[in-house]
Amino acid sequence: MKKLNAVTQEQWEEVCEFNRDILQSFLADSVELSPKSKKAYESNLKIWFVWVKDNLNNKRQIDIKPLEYKRFQNWMVNRGCSSADTNNKRAAISSLNGYIEIYYHDDYPTFRNFINKSIKRPPKNIVREKIPLTKEEFRHLVDTLRSMNEYQMLAYVLFTFEAGCRREESRQVTKDIVALPPIIKKRPVDGGDCDATEEVKVYYTKPIRCKGGKIRRLAFGEEAMDAMKQWLAIRGDDDCPYMFVTKYGGGVRQIGETTFNNWFTNTISPIVGRSVHPHTLRASRATQAVVEDGKDVEAVRQLLGHEDSSTTMNFYIVREEDDAVEGLF
Repeated sequence: MKKLNAVTQEQWEEVCEFNRDILQSFLADSVELSPKSKKAYESNLKIWFVWVKDNLNNKRQIDIKPLEYKRFQNWMVNRGCSSADTNNKRAAISSLNGYIEIYYHDDYPTFRNFINKSIKRPPKNIVREKIPLTKEEFRHLVDTLRSMNEYQMLAYVLFTFEAGCRREESRQVTKDIVALPPIIKKRPVDGGDCDATEEVKVYYTKPIRCKGGKIRRLAFGEEAMDAMKQWLAIRGDDDCPYMFVTKYGGGVRQIGETTFNNWFTNTISPIVGRSVHPHTLRASRATQAVVEDGKDVEAVRQLLGHEDSSTTMNFYIVREEDDAVEGLF
């Protein structure tokens, strides 16, 4: 799939003043967006406005017609852009239209969102089947990473799996997490006497910004905590506050999402024996908990941060109250 190049400053300066100003106002007023989402909106809208400059004689956003937008969408499809990329730009343009409709109604009372239901979304591209890791595959992965002395990768895999989180959420974890005190819980011993219990330790991160801008504390267990402590002991002292890092310019800095992807392509997939990606850990956590361990779907929903348990069941086979999440450890 092709991806469109980012807009250069020279290209942006050729866009009409109205469109440049309305984009800046939209971004400045969209305080509910996370920095990452705001950056994506800016990139997508700049690409749109440069296309408008080149193909619609630099029309103002408020003067564009539905058919003209449809030509842009067809242009993306014909260039080989993915349906996801096309839909992301469609969503950004539609959001900007909604912003103008609401907040600039007095100035442009006849303006309406030119993206309507009659303009069909592009068909979804065929995607590879997503197969979660079995317990055996996951343990093999963990044991192999440990034997390879890949301690940072091991800590990332264990934390991301146990927390059921996304790669961007793992990126935000800081080193001081290892000083957190555990919450001690008792749970029945599997296969033991019905009255037998064992103590387990559950940890919670500091508040982390998750998808959609929601702020959550992520729960994880003792094995991930031990792996992170081991990684920090090997890593040694440095000034970077983040848990997962990469070397850069003679120092270290917060790791990028691309590095996580490279780990899966170059190391983790060969260990597992098939193609897997960062989100596989999240899907594997949900599937193992519900299908293999018979855990409550509601607890898994809360762990993953879904609003509705149907999302958990349909997409993968979360938590404001601590007790249900702790039952997963």
